[in-house]
Amino acid sequence: MGDAHREIVLQGTGVSPGVVIGPAFLITRTDVRFVERAIEADEAPREIARFEEALIATRGQLHDIQTRMEKALDRRNASIFDAHLLVVDDRSFVEEVVRGVRARKVNVEVVLQEVAARYAEALAQMGDEYLRERAADIKDVVRRILHNLAGQSLNEVGGLSEPCIVVAADLSPSDTATLRRDRVIGFATDQGSPTSHTAIMARALEIPAVVGLHNAGVRISSGDRVLVDGTTGRVVVHPSQETLDRYGSIARARETIRSRLETLRDEPARTRDGYEVDLAANIELPQDVDAVLRHGARGIGLFRSEFLFLSRSHLPDEMEQAKAYGEVAGRIAPEPVVIRTLDLGGDKFASSLQMPQEMNPYMGWRAIRFCLAQPDVFLTQLRAILRASVHRNVRIMYPMISNVDEVARAGRLLEQAKEELGREGVPFDPDVEVGVMIEVPSAALVARDLARRVKFFSIGTNDLIQYTLAVDRVNEQVTYLYEPTHPAILRLIRQTIEAARSAGIWTGVCGEMGGNPLLAPLLVGLGVDELSVSPNMAPLVKDVIRAVTFSECERLAAEALQCEAGGDVLALCRKLTEARAPEIVTLLG
Repeated sequence: MGDAHREIVLQGTGVSPGVVIGPAFLITRTDVRFVERAIEADEAPREIARFEEALIATRGQLHDIQTRMEKALDRRNASIFDAHLLVVDDRSFVEEVVRGVRARKVNVEVVLQEVAARYAEALAQMGDEYLRERAADIKDVVRRILHNLAGQSLNEVGGLSEPCIVVAADLSPSDTATLRRDRVIGFATDQGSPTSHTAIMARALEIPAVVGLHNAGVRISSGDRVLVDGTTGRVVVHPSQETLDRYGSIARARETIRSRLETLRDEPARTRDGYEVDLAANIELPQDVDAVLRHGARGIGLFRSEFLFLSRSHLPDEMEQAKAYGEVAGRIAPEPVVIRTLDLGGDKFASSLQMPQEMNPYMGWRAIRFCLAQPDVFLTQLRAILRASVHRNVRIMYPMISNVDEVARAGRLLEQAKEELGREGVPFDPDVEVGVMIEVPSAALVARDLARRVKFFSIGTNDLIQYTLAVDRVNEQVTYLYEPTHPAILRLIRQTIEAARSAGIWTGVCGEMGGNPLLAPLLVGLGVDELSVSPNMAPLVKDVIRAVTFSECERLAAEALQCEAGGDVLALCRKLTEARAPEIVTLLG
């Protein structure tokens, strides 16, 4: 048992907001134990039959979990198990195991574990965080298959008998799907990231969660009293009365603030002296529109269309895409929706497309480069977007533009798509606006040339920061260099805005920088016309904008452009926010 007399504070990554206190339930994963045994050639069919029976049982269990999940939440969250079912239905995976049993003449458990380890290792080595998380899918499914081969049940979390905080090295989707909401009030895991299934499910279930704690499993014992702060990523074991009192005050303050922020839903993002900013939202799938409307964003500044292509065995066809784009455009009308064309590659790969392995995928064959090299795929998407443009609120945006020629080539394909639809008698908006993302330093440097060819710019700060500062965002050793307020970033943003204004077009910011409430006044002062943010951040950003004056934002930007260090810029931003909207600093922890 842990030391009940000493408070222990652990720091991880908060992935689902809120504060909860309760007894810990420690999950220590017990793997199936088996021994390697040689088999005769005529025994191989029996081993293969055992394997097929275990696959059938596993498939049934996963379908059962998915059905229950769909009833409890919705199809989108239940679709997490599509990846698991793909593993059991992957014939190349299954046949590799079968061939291994026949060739090596050993029991199926040995071959299954070795094949799965190779698949998981390949995914774990990918630079893409999403794909690295998918390695956990394989491990989870194989663990279930091994239990079925051994005739053992697998349902630890589902058997909880009282409300508690689950502590584990990691939680599989199977674990989180089978838990009872009235029994689990929080998660604390050693592994995981904001894109892990634990994080996804915690947010869907609205359960506070902290991941990436590294040593929670050895610092916490079942029964220990634990406080989980999913906002700041802090976990406190054996919290003192002083800590409990402090968190009680914080919780009450946060609840009061969030209740007040809800009243801003229908209010504009307008400064105290009357300067209005367009506050839009970023989405990935059509169902995300619900959150946009709920949180009071106006329009969609970034529809990441590539998410329609991920985790699928085939590409969505023109009509399927048009239906998705049209659904979003129709629901959000008359507000605009900016549909970004395919941004595959880098950290996003579609299993239905044969994309090469690259040493540095972030700087390789991705986004507009991929689309221009695959005109059939690109034309299909452009035709689908044009079909949706009948709502007269659709805009098209090309990602990762680095030169004028790419815009010209994409424009020719767009004109081809218009001509084809026109001949077919398909209605569309012939004047649909086209813009580009400014996320490559070269694009910012030739922004004046680009501005003469498009109707708007949207600054993708995530990649602009990564490319400008030469910082790999997934490399923990250099993440301290990933600095949104670096002077170079601010100057590139200002240069882009000035180029846009000279050409009479508008500029938005759709990266994470735009969704940071502390930085919103800075971006407004630099001259940004639109901020497009995660839906749940819209009320916070709107609150800060409504608390300041435009003249204050301009002074902040002028001072920031004179700073030599990003830390100094951040300090200026925090100072203004603390003075005008202290509730936001409280809410952010």
